[in-house]
Amino acid sequence: MDAGPHRNPTRSFSCYPYSVHPLAWFSRFENPKYFGFSSILSNSHSLHEKHSILHLTSHYHTICCSKVQSFIPKISFYAVPVEQKLLQIRRSRSMSALSLPLLALAHGLKPSFPPFSAPLRKAIRKLPVLHNAGHGAKPARASAGEAAPAGAAAVEPAPAVAVENSDSDESTLFVIRARTRIGLLQVVARVFGVLGLRIDRASVEFEGDFFVKKFFVTDSRGKKIDDAESLERIRSALIEAIDGDGDVSVGPATRGVVVRRLGLGTGSEERRAKAERMFEMMDRFLKNDPISLQKDILNHVEYTVARSRFNFDDFEAYQGLSHCVRDRLIERWHDTQLHFKRKDPKRIYFLSLEYLMGRSLSNSVINLGIRDECAEALSQLGFEFEVLAEQEGDAALGNGGLARLSACQIDSLATMDYPAWGYGLRYQYGLFRQIILDGFQHEQPDHWLNFGNPWEIERIHVTYPVKFYGAVEEEFLNEGTRKVWVPGEMVEAVAYDNPIPGYGTRNTITLRLWAAKPSDHHDMESFNTGDYINAVVNRQKAETISSVLYPDDRSYQGKELRLKQQYFFVSASIQDIIRRFKDSHDNFDVFPEKVALQLNDTHPSLAIAEVMRVLVDEENIDWDRAWDIVCKIFSFTTHTVVAEGLEKIPVDLLGSLLPRHLQIIYDINFNFVDELKKKIGLDYDRLSRMSIVEEGAVKSIRSANLSIVCSHTINGVSSVHFELLKTKVFKDFYELWPQKFQYKTNGVSQRRWIVVSNPSLCALISKWLGTEAWIRNSDLLTGLREHAADTNLQQEWQMVRKVNKMRLAEYIEAMSGLKVSLDAMFDVQIKRIHEYKRQLLNILTIIHRYDCIKNMKESDRRKVVPRVCILGGKAAPGYEIAKKIIKLCHAVAEKINDDSDIGDLLKLVFIPDYNVSVAELVIPGADLSQHISTAGHEASGTGSMKFAMNGCLLLATADGSTVEIIEEIGAENMFLFGAKVNEVPALREKFSDVKVNLQFARVVRMVRDGYFGFQDYFKSLCDSVEGGNDFYLLGSDFESYLKAQAAADKAFVDKEKWTRMSILSTAGSGRFSSDRTIEEYAEKSWGIEPCRCPF
Repeated sequence: MDAGPHRNPTRSFSCYPYSVHPLAWFSRFENPKYFGFSSILSNSHSLHEKHSILHLTSHYHTICCSKVQSFIPKISFYAVPVEQKLLQIRRSRSMSALSLPLLALAHGLKPSFPPFSAPLRKAIRKLPVLHNAGHGAKPARASAGEAAPAGAAAVEPAPAVAVENSDSDESTLFVIRARTRIGLLQVVARVFGVLGLRIDRASVEFEGDFFVKKFFVTDSRGKKIDDAESLERIRSALIEAIDGDGDVSVGPATRGVVVRRLGLGTGSEERRAKAERMFEMMDRFLKNDPISLQKDILNHVEYTVARSRFNFDDFEAYQGLSHCVRDRLIERWHDTQLHFKRKDPKRIYFLSLEYLMGRSLSNSVINLGIRDECAEALSQLGFEFEVLAEQEGDAALGNGGLARLSACQIDSLATMDYPAWGYGLRYQYGLFRQIILDGFQHEQPDHWLNFGNPWEIERIHVTYPVKFYGAVEEEFLNEGTRKVWVPGEMVEAVAYDNPIPGYGTRNTITLRLWAAKPSDHHDMESFNTGDYINAVVNRQKAETISSVLYPDDRSYQGKELRLKQQYFFVSASIQDIIRRFKDSHDNFDVFPEKVALQLNDTHPSLAIAEVMRVLVDEENIDWDRAWDIVCKIFSFTTHTVVAEGLEKIPVDLLGSLLPRHLQIIYDINFNFVDELKKKIGLDYDRLSRMSIVEEGAVKSIRSANLSIVCSHTINGVSSVHFELLKTKVFKDFYELWPQKFQYKTNGVSQRRWIVVSNPSLCALISKWLGTEAWIRNSDLLTGLREHAADTNLQQEWQMVRKVNKMRLAEYIEAMSGLKVSLDAMFDVQIKRIHEYKRQLLNILTIIHRYDCIKNMKESDRRKVVPRVCILGGKAAPGYEIAKKIIKLCHAVAEKINDDSDIGDLLKLVFIPDYNVSVAELVIPGADLSQHISTAGHEASGTGSMKFAMNGCLLLATADGSTVEIIEEIGAENMFLFGAKVNEVPALREKFSDVKVNLQFARVVRMVRDGYFGFQDYFKSLCDSVEGGNDFYLLGSDFESYLKAQAAADKAFVDKEKWTRMSILSTAGSGRFSSDRTIEEYAEKSWGIEPCRCPF
């Protein structure tokens, strides 16, 4: 992976400490005047040649002449008569072969090249080798050996490029014969590099004024190139690049796609000089060696953080480091956006109200490939990278699996080079900060922005007005009438951009978040009339829109605020998307060919009505044409498993807040129902179920029905979820449009959940697989299966897991004061608190375990497998049952942890304010992870994937994605229990006939009778699982749950077996990478292709 053109060679290539990539022989030179290059520059014939001469330096050089190879340090090289050697190279009539043994690009260093010359750009546009360009190849010119046509003027022979595919079974040989020209080697290498081809080795022989260069080349996978058409197009591109004359100034080691044309006006020498000066100042990347990083960190400490570089603390050092890293992100970010603009591919716009990003520093330096360099730079300054990384708080932009899923998918979109934008809201306080006082959950604002966010860039010039309330009027035109929405309130949406870097690529995409600000017009009116109080109120009302994630919607005001959030987010995003489209296109008929919109659940569903409003009311497109466009651009993913959980918007509220959108939705529904009647007849029950408008006591808009009617693809998130959608949740729609329905099983990013959170395991996996390629291609993890029984791997695996358990144990002690035994099984259940996730079942089983140990003989206790039970998660502020589960957990923990009879045999810990950073600590240290939702209630469940990737064994029901995990890992390597999806309805029908499990009844009775205190408070909790009210089947599954727990105890005692199961768990997790999920979306739903920014 590219770490920048000045990566420290001794850190990049440990096996060649004094070597660099041979192309670096032509790298940038920093101070030519000091070394007396003036005469060479004055003798150069072109600006291109001058720049090329400046390339002829590097930190170290490997020069092979004939059979003699000498390693010449920098100081020795500068001592030789450089001018004489350069002129000798230019003028030599004969010269021995100059060998350039290329190091494998697998080391992660990519060559940096100057920007495309005009003919090179022309040639590369024709090449579909790796970029899928759509143009055909231009016929190759005559080679040097072909005679000129009769009567033609004498011309210099054109360069010849020959392809020889028989000399090697492993690579393709390109032989180039052309007139000697300084910088030409760099141009040739750039062609190969832009096409993603690898140069294994090369040689150069000089024949008078000509040279013969031989390049042994492979494709991006390291394979020989056999396709004749591709070979011919590569050959044509080389000829175009070598022989063409361009009007573009080429500078040294420039930044990817930045090509600056000189002479911005006819005959304007002054403007030409200005452009040249700009090019010289901006033609290079920031360096990534430790010294350069130190300099940038200290500069940011002094000039950005405004602290003395001689006196700053850990947090200020973190701020300086973050801005230093952000600078490097911005370089790639700008290049990526310019590349997208030049290529104009179809883009995917990902609309989600939540992104649980976690910390950005560690992820960014790993994706940039500069983690070690940053650590060394900080070490020399007296800081530790790990300590500074802890200074960063989690971005409070989401809650739970849906939000973390969005973050993983954005990471995969960047890594896989897709042209993508993410859109969301910049919440000032996020969900809430969970505080536990006396075992009760309390909610406090999460002031995550108090100290600023160095990873975001405020775009004060990117603002859009968002309208609310008002009325709809008719405006008469020559052709008829149109609707005009006259708003009663307006706020401004201000963009905050977050660069998202990909791994192993230059591509860095944008996550754009919107913050609400008051309209300047209304603000000034209030101030000018002396109504300062109203001005302050207006500001507070506007900023409230983006203050809190998921406001409590039990009141009308809460429902209105949530709807305001959804439309504010949608309106700003759609305006931005359409503005970007109109910058390059003037015909909306091609809109579906350039734009795809992904609705992440129903929260952004108002985007459908908003696009219709803009097309019809503002762009004056007729309804039928606008509707055709809308139906081609939207795809919808639902995460709901029951129809009762689908979002509905009261008509009265929507009509008041967004009157024009209600009209549009009514028109969409009228046309849909009218067409539906033609297909299914007058089946009024079905028509009522499928209508977008729900009649009833509270007339409502069904957001899911709107999304299904207007989307070309409806996605489930696991095979189990897909079956539920087809047979229950959207049965009527599936029967109408079966071709619309698909599923893509969710995935998680192995870069976040192994590389960042578990670096020791990452190194161990790479060692045993013999490659780091699994970080981009997670299918390679299956290679661990052949080593699972190897005792050496098992010992190393156990050591890694023990170190991770030590980290977790230290965190638990620091957080709660409780010391836990490393010999115990760390049994973890961390997720949002909800009845269907059945944390209550886990706690009741812990009570059962405690009761059993308490009543054992001392001799029997010695046979008990010690456990540390760890729970964590937040309960929604208005969810009383969930809050009582948290309180019960603390009450039970207090009883168990203080019981001297139990000792280390059983401990119970609740981790407060669970977030991504805590998960990165807990997941690597877990031995057993519980995913025990009632079958049929989990759409996918990505938590199990994160644990499995880290070698944690799963105790689970056959729900959500667990069914597919079983297929990959094997049931024999998991602990399964509970009713299946098809068994749940029958069990619920015969509640009263089911015999209650006596062990279950006993533990519930202990809670009801006040054994753990708070008897009255826990009464409703006990009532929810007894007396025919056990909707989530805790009692029905209790016996099989205990058996699964016993099986886990038995396996844990056998360390060899447990370790083998752990290795196989990681080996089988490759399928559950978000990279695979995104690839399926791109191919089957969005119709987009990678658009890789060239190095």
